[in-house]
Amino acid sequence: MKHLLDTISLTRDDAISILDIAEEMTQVSEREVKKLPVLRGRTVVNLFFEDSTRTRLSFEAAAKRLSADVLNFSAKGSSVSKGESLQDTIQTISAMGADALVVRHAGSGTPHRLAHTGWIDVPVVNAGDGTHEHPTQALLDAFTLRRALGGFAASGAVKDGPRGRGLDGAKIAIVGDVLHSRVARSNVHLLANLGAEVHLVAPPTLLPWGVETWPVTLHYDLDEALHSEDYAAVMMLRVQHERMHESFFPNEREYARLWGLSAARLAGLPKETFIMHPGPMNRGFEISAAAADSPRALILDQVENGVSVRMAVLYRLLTGQEETND
Repeated sequence: MKHLLDTISLTRDDAISILDIAEEMTQVSEREVKKLPVLRGRTVVNLFFEDSTRTRLSFEAAAKRLSADVLNFSAKGSSVSKGESLQDTIQTISAMGADALVVRHAGSGTPHRLAHTGWIDVPVVNAGDGTHEHPTQALLDAFTLRRALGGFAASGAVKDGPRGRGLDGAKIAIVGDVLHSRVARSNVHLLANLGAEVHLVAPPTLLPWGVETWPVTLHYDLDEALHSEDYAAVMMLRVQHERMHESFFPNEREYARLWGLSAARLAGLPKETFIMHPGPMNRGFEISAAAADSPRALILDQVENGVSVRMAVLYRLLTGQEETND
């Protein structure tokens, strides 16, 4: 495994290996000193051409907990804003001794281009490219689900799920703006590869061309979909207004009425169904406050688990090992 560019080419064995390493990394996060020396002397560069809070901070925390040095690059205020090409930017960073690149870019396929042009010969991690993929988000979602499906403890806390397994047989509904969502694409491929049964629920205008060929079951009516299956989890997607250049639905009020996870829809779900959202959330739009703040919501777990999963990804790519032996 040289790079992590997407989930469609990620094997089941590699995915489960990353999830298992992430399980070990959670133990590091619980220590008083949250550090492992495994990447001491290595330099990880976070190369972000798009704004980000959760992903960038999560990768920075992950690299530092593995004792790597971290360089954060933002296109705003850099030489890119003065017209410097992507090639020159990458080769400049390479000359500074980067050992791994974490790349977020508005252009779909940019991380693939960096990994295969020969401009830099280090592992590349796709931190989100256009509307294409966001593989580490899908991995942290799968990790969160795998842990949560162990059930609730008596205290209401989520118990650890079985290690070394995928998500065989779990039914997952992904709801909303699939068309513009790189998270949805990555989750569909990864969850299906891990054995889950994925259902996409969206208005036809927010489904991409060719979605019929994906390993999913399609639904066009949210209420009908929610009553047709007992889902292990329902994942709501943010409506990405910034990527929309035309009208995909009448108005926000109508979207919330037809496609939002309201308090009433939440109450109608089985008590065992978890609620997920990759963030950032539009409260009152695609998800109600009642759903976002529900004891069944795994949204903060997703954020917390993101650090452990990204630690696991950096560890695999930079050491080539499948366990920490720590």
